[in-house]
Amino acid sequence: MSNEKLSTQLVTAGRSKAFCKGSVNPVIQRASSLVFDSVKAKKFAVANRANGELFYGRRGTLTHFSLQEAMVELEGGAGCALYPCGTAAVSNAILSFVKSGDNILMTGAAYEPTQGFCDVILKDMGVSTSYYDPLIGADIASLVKENTQVLFLESPSSITMEVQDIPSMVKAARAVNPEIIIMIDNTWAAGVLFKALEHDIDISIQAGTKYIIGHSDAMLGTAVSNERCWERLRERSYLMGQMVDADTAYVASRGLRTMGVRLKQHEESSIKIAKWLGDRSEVAQINHPAFPSCKGHEFYMRDFSGCNGLFSFVLKERLTDVQLENYLDNFEHFSMAYSWGGFESLILANQPEELNDIRPVNKVEFSGTLIRLHIGLEDVDDLIDDLNQGFNRIKV
Repeated sequence: MSNEKLSTQLVTAGRSKAFCKGSVNPVIQRASSLVFDSVKAKKFAVANRANGELFYGRRGTLTHFSLQEAMVELEGGAGCALYPCGTAAVSNAILSFVKSGDNILMTGAAYEPTQGFCDVILKDMGVSTSYYDPLIGADIASLVKENTQVLFLESPSSITMEVQDIPSMVKAARAVNPEIIIMIDNTWAAGVLFKALEHDIDISIQAGTKYIIGHSDAMLGTAVSNERCWERLRERSYLMGQMVDADTAYVASRGLRTMGVRLKQHEESSIKIAKWLGDRSEVAQINHPAFPSCKGHEFYMRDFSGCNGLFSFVLKERLTDVQLENYLDNFEHFSMAYSWGGFESLILANQPEELNDIRPVNKVEFSGTLIRLHIGLEDVDDLIDDLNQGFNRIKV
């Protein structure tokens, strides 16, 4: 792994002469068929198709190899598999390591589509899912069964933002089964604010749709694996037809170049706005990992090198349907949309019963409406003014 600082790595990773061909950025090589000049060349490509040799479009082109090399450098792995979206990265990483009769341990506060995949696809395959409280810590050892094949982490948790005690969980799970495959949805950290593989995690997964792409105009999933799991992840993902187009791989590589400065701005703005919200009489709870009020804050301080623009807060009261509609429908700078990680600010809301419906364990302890924000790159004062007007609408 490079000794360069992260900001430098983000600018330089994956930009070797072999990929750039004399330009600043890697070339965009769109191809299905890749032509061999001779039988000898074809045999060489076949023998080295898993090692970055041009072979067939689904295996990748120079554009893909550049992005994969960059991700490996940034996350410290042995290889990087690319997928058409983050959910595909999660589901195919799991599928690469389970079979009928296996069990997986899944955080009960995981991203909802991840839970849906477990409850529908894995269930139909005969793979059982045991959900656990994300704050279980070393007690995860008590849930590791003889047939438990995968421990799946997500930190911070989706929506409610609990930060897991990952070192304790990894150590405890491996004490019961040293061969267990440990994966993490590392999207919130953009793969760089939390160095998953340095904590003995096997596979770091993220939706590159978010901060890598950074502009809400393309979808991508990545899974960076250690040496132990790389060959199996690579080959099984390939057999399941997973790939991404060259143009998306290119914009992802381009997004890396500015991700460092974007993350710093997202962090600075989100902390300012979270502090402002914490002083509002309407707000009961700030779920921002950088704040002591967030569950697992101490683990964030120990294990993470920074934060981003995504957090949530809980109102003291449950808004009525009319109040919530009036609140959400009239923002100037906050748009209602799924996803996050782009340059724009976003807002969504959940009632406590809605969250409990999608959580098999870890039921919420609050009764007020939860608001999730992604703080974009707009001026903070404009965003605060927009949020202030929103509070005024609730009072009407």
